[in-house]
Amino acid sequence: MYRNILVPISFDDDRKIEAALSVARTLAAEGARIVLLHVIEHVPAYALHYVPGDLLKATRDGLLAELDGLSQTVPGGEGALVEGHAGRTILDFADEHEADCIVIASHRPGMQDYLLGSTAAQVVRHAACAVMVVR
Repeated sequence: MYRNILVPISFDDDRKIEAALSVARTLAAEGARIVLLHVIEHVPAYALHYVPGDLLKATRDGLLAELDGLSQTVPGGEGALVEGHAGRTILDFADEHEADCIVIASHRPGMQDYLLGSTAAQVVRHAACAVMVVR
């Protein structure tokens, strides 16, 4: 059983959020901490001029509300919202917060994943802790 579980959350339609949360619940020891993490990709500097500031704030607020709602469905749950490149940021967050397990949802790989790699594949290859991949 794990005491500090990280569950990266993607709000894409093809991700299986509930399946990942179910696995996290199953793997959690009594009193475990389960952090639901969403990574917002950086907006390129050249595009910032075209995005209204209130839209960025509203997006962040909406994502935080979603994470808070989801975190209430798991014991010891909490939401976290960070900005960066998804794969690298998940790995850095796991290291900084001493996660002992990462539960990440993945889609069925396509040809582009074999050539370029997906976020889940990057996490599996480089994580310092156990990683459970949910399909």
